[in-house]
Amino acid sequence: MQLVVARIGRAHGIKGEVTVEVRTDEPELRLAPGAVLATDPAATGPLTVETGRVHSGRLLLRFEGVRDRTAAEALRNTLLIAEVDPEELPEDEDEYYDHQLIDLDVVTKDGAEVGRITEISHLPSQDLFIVERPDGSEVMIPFVEEIVTEIDLAEQKAVIDPPPGLIDDRAEIASAREESAREESTREES
Repeated sequence: MQLVVARIGRAHGIKGEVTVEVRTDEPELRLAPGAVLATDPAATGPLTVETGRVHSGRLLLRFEGVRDRTAAEALRNTLLIAEVDPEELPEDEDEYYDHQLIDLDVVTKDGAEVGRITEISHLPSQDLFIVERPDGSEVMIPFVEEIVTEIDLAEQKAVIDPPPGLIDDRAEIASAREESAREESTREES
């Protein structure tokens, strides 16, 4: 199975290094020196990691055969893809690979159907489930412990406890002051 593990950013310096946007929880394994990665677009790869280092909080990689800034810049926006055994699981039991989560049914804690996970969006602050609802619309659900209370791979479902307004338009009134102001305006209209 192929997994996107990084996206190449801009060139760094003049010796062929590039910044990478890491899309794996295991960069030390997937992006280690000697790793051979497929690419998207395919014509730019495969690429073999020659060196890697962290600089100012960013991972910098150099690939075999990429020796100058021009060659490094030509790789910009290329996706790096690792071949992973589909039976392989993350080390931490509370971590999941995207392919384990795609197509899980999403239900609320009281059993109401929400939809099916079609995509995982990896943002800097958190990951989001993109969930296709039965009517074809999409809803984004933050993949955080407070909202996603259970992942059951055996049952192929994700259980959520969404705050009001996340998956429907019925949000709770935020404060008692707003509620009393609303009641007062209703009495004045009568």
